Amino acid sequence: MKFINAINIDFVGKRYLSFAVSIFLVLVSVVIFIYRGGPNYGIDFTGGMLMQLSFENSVGLQDVRSALEDGGLKSFELQTADRTVLIRAKKDVGSQHEFENAVKSSLAAKFPGNNFSVDRVEYVGPSVGEYLSKQALYAFFFAFIGIIVYVAFRFKSTLWGVAGVVGIIHDVVITFGMVMLVNKEIDITVIAALLTVAGYSINDTIVLFDRMRENMRLSVKEEFGSIINKSINQVLLRTMVTTVTVFIVSGSLFFLGGEVIHTFAYIMVVGTVLGAYSTIFICTPLVYEWETKKRERLKAARQQGFVRSK
Repeated sequence: MKFINAINIDFVGKRYLSFAVSIFLVLVSVVIFIYRGGPNYGIDFTGGMLMQLSFENSVGLQDVRSALEDGGLKSFELQTADRTVLIRAKKDVGSQHEFENAVKSSLAAKFPGNNFSVDRVEYVGPSVGEYLSKQALYAFFFAFIGIIVYVAFRFKSTLWGVAGVVGIIHDVVITFGMVMLVNKEIDITVIAALLTVAGYSINDTIVLFDRMRENMRLSVKEEFGSIINKSINQVLLRTMVTTVTVFIVSGSLFFLGGEVIHTFAYIMVVGTVLGAYSTIFICTPLVYEWETKKRERLKAARQQGFVRSK
């Protein structure tokens, strides 16, 4: 801890390298999006088949999952309550008859001594339709506007708010690209995880911006790049402790949490690292570039005014 507090890294001096890394990762995400032909939407977005069964004896969720996977079903959701099992599968599983036969044969092979009956089989529409998708986009848009207004009011600079939003977009786009890279399904869980990453990212950014504002008040005559570096180094320990803690928890859920929470944990592992990275290497360098150029323009304008008056 003392060693971390004592270091003094020139983060601003490495801004062009970090910009290049981020551009590369964003381009990789775009290429993955094109290569995959778009997101692999889950049942929440596509709809599918629903089947409810009742067993004579209780069955384990993981046992049912492994039985269906062995039977060839790849995209489905499960809910169990005592002896009742609810299966939702994507609409590309075939006809209702084919889906019913595939489930029956898989479960009969897995539970030969546990008879079951089919209570219902029906088609279900997507829980997230076109209307809700548009509303989600509107929510993102107005949230970004709100962040810009809030940061602009708090730090007296609209650019600082824009930089924070750029950091969020950077994290969400790359994280979404990493989700598509491993061909994870896009469902409600993924959306929730991406929103969590966005909240984590902007929280980390505002903490650093607040320290920069304090140091700007205390060191009025100090060079702006030096203030930024000092601020980052001062909150570096806090950032590392928070990031490592969240990373360990997310990693534990990823490896030990089971199939249901696997995608959420995967996004949190990737998003946690990106959130800390964008705060230090994207948001603050953008502020530095803007503020430096603004001060240069003001200085040039003053010099020209001085020459004219003379």
